[in-house]
Amino acid sequence: MRAFFEAIQSLFVDFLFKPLDWLRALELDNWWLANIVSWTLMVVCARYVIYWCKELQKHQKNNEENQDTTAHSFLK
Repeated sequence: MRAFFEAIQSLFVDFLFKPLDWLRALELDNWWLANIVSWTLMVVCARYVIYWCKELQKHQKNNEENQDTTAHSFLK
C-alpha cells in the first residue's frame, strides 16, 4: 500500500508539477512571464463576462427575460 502512495507522489512531484516548478523559478527573473497563466485566465474570463453581459442586454431589449420574482417555484 505504501508503494501505491509513493507512486502517486512520484507522479505529481516528478512529472505533473515540473511546469509549475519552472514557473516558480522563472518568477525570480521575469514576473510578467511567470504569471502568464494567470493573465491568460483573467483575459479569458473578462471576455466571457463581457459576452454574458451583452447577451443579457440583448434578451432584456427583446423582453424575453422574465424578471418576476415568482418565475421560480422556490421563490414563492
